[in-house]
Amino acid sequence: MPYNTILFEVQDQIATITFNRPSVLNALNLELIDELWSVVESVSGDEEIRVLVLTGAGPKSFMAGADIKELAKTSPLQAKALTERVHTLFLKLESLSQPVIAAVNGFALGAGCEIALSCDFIYASETAKFGMPEITLGLIPGYGGTQRLPRLIGKSLAKEMIFTGKFISATEAEAKGFVNRVLAPEELMEEVMKTAAAIAAKGRVALRAAKQSIDQGANTDLRTGIGIEINNFALAIGSPDAKEGLGAFLEKRKPEFKGGLND
Repeated sequence: MPYNTILFEVQDQIATITFNRPSVLNALNLELIDELWSVVESVSGDEEIRVLVLTGAGPKSFMAGADIKELAKTSPLQAKALTERVHTLFLKLESLSQPVIAAVNGFALGAGCEIALSCDFIYASETAKFGMPEITLGLIPGYGGTQRLPRLIGKSLAKEMIFTGKFISATEAEAKGFVNRVLAPEELMEEVMKTAAAIAAKGRVALRAAKQSIDQGANTDLRTGIGIEINNFALAIGSPDAKEGLGAFLEKRKPEFKGGLND
């Protein structure tokens, strides 16, 4: 299916979504929201896709926030409906069974920073800049920034970023704990794809169980989280991939995971 605002491709069980509005630094507009919704739904139902990668077209920007021209025309009621839709979209992205990697190649501001935070982890170019500058427009982050950022880096650091609206470098973001690796621009996608390939080679049931255990457990107390882990471990050990993995270890060979569900 052709899209106007994104590029979508699948190769070797790795799907890549590229935000493709480089003339406006890949700003998030209504059309991009609708097209991204469609693709995320498609990825969710595709058992052949093991990993999803998000990145931006061009060297300057991952996603430089929401489209200000559209936002300036938005009434409070329209804003409420819009933010509810984007929150639902980002929650869909966050809850995909497949691991999701953000490859941040430039500006990740406002909505761009928020969608990156909805991914499982972030690799960034040395030229990347992160920020939530909504305060400079008389606004606040509206797509999860006030919630995901404090959970990731702590309230004090999140408040400083959100209250000042300042941009931080990829190196600063790595130091604060919300970027996993910082890479030279020419190495970013190569390294992201290496990591994606390493993940894609693992058992699908185990990946899903690990992701659910971490995400669900992080939002509850330790004892409840342990219960989540116990249930997901039992689910994983009953899968054909677990039988293959354990058998391959005992037979001293490399496992070949097929991604099947439990018998």
